[in-house]
Amino acid sequence: MSSPAILATPTRQPEPTTKRRTAGRRVYGKRKADAPRAVFEHKSPPKETAEVADDVVVDGLQAKMASITIKSRAVKGGKKKQEKKEDRGVVDAFSDPRDEEEPVKEEPVASKPEPDTAEIEPQIEEVEQPPPESTTTERQCERMVSVEISPRKPEPALNEQQPQDESATQPRRRAAPARKKKPAPRLSSGCVQDEKANEYARSILNEALSPIAAQGVQKFGSWAARGGNMLQVVKLAEGSYGEVYKMRLREEVCKQEMSKSKLAKLRAYGDGVFKVVPLRAVKGLGSKKFTSVDEIVSEVKMLKYLDPIPGFARFREIHVVQGRFPESFQEAWDYYKKTKDDCMNPNPANKRAYPDSQMWAIIEMDDAGCELEKFSWSSVFQIYDIFWGVAMALARAEEYALFEHRDLHLGNVCIRSARSDGRMDPPTDLQIVSRTHSSGYGFSTLETTLIDYSLSRAELRLSEDPNAPPEVASSDLDKKQLFDAIGHDEDDALLRDTYRHMRSELYTGNPANPEKPADVPGIWSEYAPGTNIVWLRFLLKNLLKNKKDEVRPAQPQKTQRKPLAPCSPNKQNVVISKQSGQKQGKDSGNKPLVQRINTTEAQLQATQWRKILDDRLEALLDLLDLEHRHEDMCCAADLVAYAIDSQWLEERDFF
Repeated sequence: MSSPAILATPTRQPEPTTKRRTAGRRVYGKRKADAPRAVFEHKSPPKETAEVADDVVVDGLQAKMASITIKSRAVKGGKKKQEKKEDRGVVDAFSDPRDEEEPVKEEPVASKPEPDTAEIEPQIEEVEQPPPESTTTERQCERMVSVEISPRKPEPALNEQQPQDESATQPRRRAAPARKKKPAPRLSSGCVQDEKANEYARSILNEALSPIAAQGVQKFGSWAARGGNMLQVVKLAEGSYGEVYKMRLREEVCKQEMSKSKLAKLRAYGDGVFKVVPLRAVKGLGSKKFTSVDEIVSEVKMLKYLDPIPGFARFREIHVVQGRFPESFQEAWDYYKKTKDDCMNPNPANKRAYPDSQMWAIIEMDDAGCELEKFSWSSVFQIYDIFWGVAMALARAEEYALFEHRDLHLGNVCIRSARSDGRMDPPTDLQIVSRTHSSGYGFSTLETTLIDYSLSRAELRLSEDPNAPPEVASSDLDKKQLFDAIGHDEDDALLRDTYRHMRSELYTGNPANPEKPADVPGIWSEYAPGTNIVWLRFLLKNLLKNKKDEVRPAQPQKTQRKPLAPCSPNKQNVVISKQSGQKQGKDSGNKPLVQRINTTEAQLQATQWRKILDDRLEALLDLLDLEHRHEDMCCAADLVAYAIDSQWLEERDFF
């Protein structure tokens, strides 16, 4: 994998975009093609397209029924029947045919003049033309017409009745659209009618995927109420950007309040994660803090653009809401405050911190698992998988979008288990021996996901024109006050030093340079993939520093006891064949091979693997050293290529 050269000048000026390397737009690795979308569309107003379709159906039915010259009561019954066939959501039944045969008894058929019957026959033929929708409707219309035709009056009477039927249907034609458009007020009732607020957030709303989220700024309470009591709100974490909440499905409530199909859809949707970010106000309270609209747009564009890459968060939707926290979110915040010791953000109920008109951007994503800073790793197999999972994700993003994360602390790496039971404990010796990975990667079954791209940089090729210049999404980190802070402990000091190393890598090409050059406007939009190497070094030092002693399951102790009877001299020893993996002797049985492997041999092989991985990780520290870094180690892609060449990884792990 090729990588761009890093210029080692004392103060580097921004270069023209045309001189940079362009992204290859190739996705390495495999993942799901689509991510689940907006859960809050449940109990939401119907879309406009559905209303138009209903009006067209109603008008077509009324036009057909207006051509039938029968009594008004029969017209109503026919319309109900037609509407049931056209719109399967209506649960209306036909009226009893015996009720429609009663008028036949009141007026005998013999009293009808013969010429009148001849004049009516063309109308019968016109009505009996089968509609293309259903053959069942044809038979029903024939029976209905044949019953009602017999008591007809002469032609003048029919002509007098026909205008009455048209006038009877005309008010229904005018009332039908009004009845169908009743949800329209619901659609806007949850929206903020302030034009300035909608215009301020318009660039964020343009990134929404669903019509409901894109229509405008929504009231926070109305947005949260769409989930009703079917979802439980839980606060997961917080940071300088805002807070992260999770929606958990309440199975018992959902089974009572929704159909099985909707419940299955919510189950497939899974637990969603919602990143709630306060937006910077135009003026007044909050105008000099919080996140700007442009920064949110940049992050959302990167989320959508990097969605296909394995190891990156799955984007679902973006919402913009206004107002104070709803009760469900406030209760989740209060509970987090009582039970956690890292709640530093101001209370959302505090009007001095957030005004009543506060606007929030809510980024909806898949649940990526547990944050690395909250996970207690204890095995070298876990460390190996976590590190290379992050490194390969960065390498894929570099090749796809010239990506730099620039804020890869332990809180922005999430892990989850690929096991069916979701367990994240270290692998046992037997599990290690049974693995087919020859490189040593994947023994722990832990999967990593990179989150939070608020400080990241990427080139987004959003135009279909291959010659069009890419859009660079980035954030000016010189305005974030990240590079002068001093850590309050050893771990925090390592983090603060990493920010400074990253800035030196961008400005001078030498991360170990202690000098701090003057700010250069626009330089953070440049591509310097060496910053990914700086953060990978930070990740590896933390993983090795906090490594705990190997936790191995206790082996059951065998107690010696006297035999009840003398041993038979013909007893055969059970032998495991290494070549075939089959037992020889009486007790061959049908047990799996994993259970038949000698325990001592499994422990020996697992110990050998631990020693191999430990040696590799120590060699990695030398490769990532900032002062004596290898000259060809310029980006994460170079590091992954080196690992594949050294057989630390297999090609199938990356490709």
